[in-house]
Amino acid sequence: MSKQIALVTLLAAGALASCNAQPREQASRIAIDSEWPELPEDAVFGQPSAVDVDSHGHVFVLHRAGREWVEPFTMQTIAQPTVFMFSPEGALLARWAADELVMPHGLSIDDEDDIWITDVAREQVLRFSHDGILRSEWGVRGEAGQDGEHFGRPADIAFLGDTVLIADGYTNNRIARFDREGNFLGQWGEAGQDAGEFDLPHGISTDGERIFVADRENARIAVFTTDGEPAGEWRGLERGHTYSVKPLGGGWTLAVEGRDMLDRNGAIVRVYRPDGTVERSFDLGLEGDNASLGHDIAIDRAGRAYMIDVYGNRVIRFDLTGVETDRDD
Repeated sequence: MSKQIALVTLLAAGALASCNAQPREQASRIAIDSEWPELPEDAVFGQPSAVDVDSHGHVFVLHRAGREWVEPFTMQTIAQPTVFMFSPEGALLARWAADELVMPHGLSIDDEDDIWITDVAREQVLRFSHDGILRSEWGVRGEAGQDGEHFGRPADIAFLGDTVLIADGYTNNRIARFDREGNFLGQWGEAGQDAGEFDLPHGISTDGERIFVADRENARIAVFTTDGEPAGEWRGLERGHTYSVKPLGGGWTLAVEGRDMLDRNGAIVRVYRPDGTVERSFDLGLEGDNASLGHDIAIDRAGRAYMIDVYGNRVIRFDLTGVETDRDD
């Protein structure tokens, strides 16, 4: 049954001409919850990279405690806690993963509320309990490779039934498949621009029927069947780099783009229809050069979205309310 669903009260606007670059998109703005979250004075927070929501509505934020992405990476772990758990109201309820991570990147929560994290410097995927106990680690610490025992700067994680999908990543350009115990099941993808190829698979998610990959440097969302067969590609209006894509339900998806293909400034969020066309676009970036970079996005069960702004050192919350779109539930 089709009904009116609230997503976002904004329309994409036109583009502005630029003398020396592709015209920059001028998307509409949206109100954010400026009171969320609440950080105590003693909390060391900075360089957030990922966000997800558990079954209780707790919001988990992965951050680097101010450590910047500088290569070659140090192998010294970050002394402060790098995982913060917030209540839906924004109170900091827990913090953990001190002296565990080196360059944390992706965070995803499975149906058992375990927390999965990728660390691009450690070249590993780590699985934690809900309260931060390390349950398992995949890959060889500090050793890159492209087989069932190694990763190449793994970026993100998704879950399809009992299968774990790893967007791997910054150097390998593949999707690696494992069972929940870490047994390697196979892979697909290689470097390139054609269907089934990647240029930095940065984010991955699934709605149970399709797999969505934020193919960052190819400036697209690559769509696959659950067997890994190419099923299309989606591009935004201005072909900004897609960093993260998440399902909204009913075949709809929400994606965040960094504007780095144009001028490395801002964060564009797009709502995609089931056929891959863009329904709405809006801008959540701060003003100023290199002030914002949208990096990850998550949606809770109440219809609120959370976006990571790496350069702005922010976790932004906004309501998916106000836009009328026809969606089948």
